[in-house]
Amino acid sequence: MQTTTTINGSQAVLALGGRFDFSAHRDFRSASKALVDNPAVRDIVIDFTQVDYMDSSALGMLLLLRQGAEDSGKAVALRPGTGTVKKVLEIANFAKLFGFV
Repeated sequence: MQTTTTINGSQAVLALGGRFDFSAHRDFRSASKALVDNPAVRDIVIDFTQVDYMDSSALGMLLLLRQGAEDSGKAVALRPGTGTVKKVLEIANFAKLFGFV
């Protein structure tokens, strides 16, 4: 999985690419923790437009990010893209938990 972070004011976008599965947990945790720990960031958007596969461990990583962000007073939203990844996020009701942008 590839990660790219863009910060614009108080909003950060973490763009993911490739496969988002258990093998990506270290990269995702490192990139997302840096955003949660950054005091200038208030809103975090996870961009899935370039993700072609995700599994249940990826859903768990997102839930852990959400909890950590909320504990730090930050909001997390998802940019689901299209196709299978969007369907997985919708079936898991992540639109209600995170909100889609």
